[in-house]
Amino acid sequence: MVPAVPTLLLVLLLASLAPGQRQRRPPALESLFEKIKIQENFDVQQFSGKWFLVGVASKCDYLREYNHQLEATTMAVSASEGKSLAISTFRKLNMDVVVGETDYSSYAILYYQKLRKISIKLFGRSVRVSDAIVGKFEQRITEMNMSEDFTYYFPTYGKSWLSHCSV
Repeated sequence: MVPAVPTLLLVLLLASLAPGQRQRRPPALESLFEKIKIQENFDVQQFSGKWFLVGVASKCDYLREYNHQLEATTMAVSASEGKSLAISTFRKLNMDVVVGETDYSSYAILYYQKLRKISIKLFGRSVRVSDAIVGKFEQRITEMNMSEDFTYYFPTYGKSWLSHCSV
């Protein structure tokens, strides 16, 4: 006579492998990008114009290694048909962008996502922004589970790090 316990284990194993049984997938992780608080009542026309990159929070390895020799860039934003934006930068970027916060006249905090990697950028209408605005930027960085170790501020303008980082 066959022992009951090994027989029961064999039956359970075969039943789990039987056709028609679906493997359960773990639930998809909700992207941090989907949790971003976005600018309410966003006005494309007011946002249009020239913006200077003041700071960036990113886990880009190239930026971490060479941040001491890089300078920020500018972006030109224009309204296109509908409610979308046309953003012109030194390097053409193909990624999702969300305006998290802006007052239209002095600063904007933007979130960029490519391949589920997120960067947060602080732009100003001039090369400098107030300490209060820097505080808002740093608060947003903390909310995205990043630290000051991944935050860089750009005092001058010229060479772009964008050509070396995907975000």
